[in-house]
Amino acid sequence: MYHHSGNVAQRTAGSPTGVLEPQAPDTEAVFYQRCTWCGTAMYHRVLCPVCRGSELRTERSEGTGTVRHATVVHRNSPAARNVSLIEMTEGFVLRGRVMGPLIGIHSGDRVRLSTAKDPVRGEPVFQLVDEPYRAWT
Repeated sequence: MYHHSGNVAQRTAGSPTGVLEPQAPDTEAVFYQRCTWCGTAMYHRVLCPVCRGSELRTERSEGTGTVRHATVVHRNSPAARNVSLIEMTEGFVLRGRVMGPLIGIHSGDRVRLSTAKDPVRGEPVFQLVDEPYRAWT
C-alpha cells in the first residue's frame, strides 16, 4: 500500500488490503498492562490501582524477576507444590510456580520465565537463575 503525499509516493507498513496480518500468539511470554497516565505496571487489571485510570497499554515482559514470597501448598493436589509471588523486573507482581526443590526456593532468589502457562494450573512457571545452594545457617 502506498501513501501519496503531494507528488511523492511512499511505501507504508502493513498488508496491501490494509488489514493487519495475523500473528501467531506468543505463548512463552507474560503480558502486563502499563497505565498511560501514571506509568504504573500491573498484571491483569481493568483499572490502574494508583490513579484509577482506564487507559492501559499491553506490554511484553522480559521474563525475569525476584521471588518475594514462596510457600509450599499441600492441599488440592496429589503432591506438595510451590506457590510463589514473583516481582518482575518491570515492577508488577504475579503468582506463579518456581521449579526446583521445594526447600530450596527462598525470598530474594532470581528467576526467569520457563513457561508462560502451566497446563494444569494455568499460571506461569519460573526456574531459578542461580543455583539453590546456600550456606548452612
